[in-house]
Amino acid sequence: MKRYFLSSILLAIMLLSCKGSEQDNAFAKADTATIPLQEVQYAHYGAEITPNDALQREAIKEQYNALKSGDTTHLKFAAPIESVCASKGCWMRLAVDPDNEVFIKFKDYGFFVPTDASGEAVVQGKAFIEEVSVVEQQHLAVDAGQSADYIAAITEPKREYRFLAEGVLIKE
Repeated sequence: MKRYFLSSILLAIMLLSCKGSEQDNAFAKADTATIPLQEVQYAHYGAEITPNDALQREAIKEQYNALKSGDTTHLKFAAPIESVCASKGCWMRLAVDPDNEVFIKFKDYGFFVPTDASGEAVVQGKAFIEEVSVVEQQHLAVDAGQSADYIAAITEPKREYRFLAEGVLIKE
């Protein structure tokens, strides 16, 4: 009899401890279910666009590799900002991968981005490939605040990923 009594007490203690854990878990689940997701805030420049359906960096490289000289395609993509025109924010470069950047200009020279912009940007507009002259490369290097030695080392035209943005979002 004593044995049954001890066994039933142990069983009751185990059930109560499990029941308490279930209640604690239920409260924890309820708490996490009610926490709202933090919305990402963006600063808008140019045409009103949304970050929805923006291609990521891997897909952008594929899109540019499919282009031939003279081709354009309409895209929306997100990528980290590598650099911005230091004089007035009239262009920026976004990193597609460690070896490639996309040079972004703004449609009709109609808007600029902050000269200190950083982080991730979403752009929408036309993608194309262009051969950039030595003179233009040097001009852009001056705008970026590069050294005289860096500018003097630019001696050949280069083929570059280009983009004409109608709208830009920059994460705040």
